[in-house]
Amino acid sequence: MKKVVVTGGSGLLGQSVLEEFVNHGYDVLNVDQKLPVNPVCETITADLTNLGEAYDVLVGADAVVHLAAIPRAYMVPTDVTFQNNTMTTFNILEAAGNLGIKKAVITSSESSYGICFSKNGLTPQYVPIDEEHPQLPEESYGLSKIVNEKTAEMIHNRTGIQVVSLRIGNVIAPHMYENFPGFIHKPELRKPILWSYIDARDAAAAYRLSVEKDGLGTAVLNVAADNSSMDIKSKDLMKECFPSVTDFREELSGYETLLSNKKAKELLGWEPKYNWRDEVEKL
Repeated sequence: MKKVVVTGGSGLLGQSVLEEFVNHGYDVLNVDQKLPVNPVCETITADLTNLGEAYDVLVGADAVVHLAAIPRAYMVPTDVTFQNNTMTTFNILEAAGNLGIKKAVITSSESSYGICFSKNGLTPQYVPIDEEHPQLPEESYGLSKIVNEKTAEMIHNRTGIQVVSLRIGNVIAPHMYENFPGFIHKPELRKPILWSYIDARDAAAAYRLSVEKDGLGTAVLNVAADNSSMDIKSKDLMKECFPSVTDFREELSGYETLLSNKKAKELLGWEPKYNWRDEVEKL
């Protein structure tokens, strides 16, 4: 049985990630600053801005999945966001690489493209946005994710550890589908995230597959559902909210995601299973 350390497992996405690894037979340790509401494995509290504590929690691990972070822009002062998110990621990867751990997965974000929290009306240069799209954040959260991706490359170059950076879209835990009827016909409400979403359970599967897949070196992957979170066709969403964008890299005929997930499917063999329409019907 392989041991996986999950940081930030007590959070919204973390619960699903812990369950995914436990349900697939892994020995899982959750590292967080708070205890989970529904414990499924052992939890240890630690401050990962301290390099020594990062080493301590990773001893004996075969892989690490790093979720712990301030999860969005403007929750706390900008310097606090940047310092916390970059230092915890550096410490986890520095410790993992030096301890000889072979696999790491870190949590990047669609926010790194800069559109999510733009105060200047940044628009996508093309859609669907893939991993090659320019990253132009205006705030420290998006910047921290770019720095973390570069940190992953640096640690890999020195130690050979495989590091997959998952650019996660808007995470939806199962109980959150009750909110969908309130916004599926209101494009402006979710315009900054290009109406993307990802079920927490599908995201969790992407983390597990990133650990199980060999030979990735350093990879950066968008993680999003196959469809948008709206009951309006994607081409109509773009026409209404981003009329200046004319570069469509794929034909938009239905409710396709505008955050491309093709690379994750190709490299990981990952397929999202959860569709908001099906989940809303279950309520």
